[in-house]
Amino acid sequence: MKRKLGLNVDCIRGASPLKTLEMAHEIGFESFFVGDLDLQTLTALKKQADELGMDFEFIHAPFRGINDMWLSGMGYLTLYNAIKNTIDKAAACGVPTVITHVSSGWNAPQVNDLGLSRYDDIVLYAKEKGITVAFENLRLLGNLAVLVDRYEKMDNVMYCYDCGHEHCYTKTVCWMDIFTTRTICTHIHDNQGRPFEDKVHDFDQHWLPFDGSVDYERMMRKLDEYGYTGSLTLEISNQTKPEYAQMSTEKFLQTAYDRIKKISEL
Repeated sequence: MKRKLGLNVDCIRGASPLKTLEMAHEIGFESFFVGDLDLQTLTALKKQADELGMDFEFIHAPFRGINDMWLSGMGYLTLYNAIKNTIDKAAACGVPTVITHVSSGWNAPQVNDLGLSRYDDIVLYAKEKGITVAFENLRLLGNLAVLVDRYEKMDNVMYCYDCGHEHCYTKTVCWMDIFTTRTICTHIHDNQGRPFEDKVHDFDQHWLPFDGSVDYERMMRKLDEYGYTGSLTLEISNQTKPEYAQMSTEKFLQTAYDRIKKISEL
């Protein structure tokens, strides 16, 4: 199955995402995403993408302080409002989807009615704006699985499958078997995995594919099994390994493209 190949165009430290987008297009990438940037930059990216014939797939909402969404008090408002602001910007510049996390860390708060009501508000707000919310897998199975069931009938709630997070946080969980046909996008990167007993160190390295031990053949089998037709999208950085930082931007992007293309052919 032929799928578009994409990446995050904020992957080059210190570089303009607009310039990175132009270079990525020249190399062969067909789609992209970015983190939560200012509206002016997002609008310029969307305009440039339309001119180049590329898909601006989604914006990744902020997630610092995500556990506050499950806690009492008013501390949650900073992130809650930031997520809603990302939804506003996506709607304003014509980007269809916003990615958000659910919790962070191995000792995240338990799912509770208070937090669920806040996510209900976000999902309904996004629906009013014509935006799809895609929840992304991280460490805790239960925290996200609850939302899979809760929003089963919400047509603007989908899921972002992150193969790197699966490998280093939840290796015994096949997230595609949980998300099934509701996977709307991917985050593809590599790492060395994690010893099952180690819940102290962070092994989420965001390396280029084939520099770690993610089983991409298995990943592609699962994407095919559930009929995923969306892009294969890298979530990488040229700062995650010293040798990446030493590469020119052109070489890093070309290497990234060659790696994701190899995955697409598995």
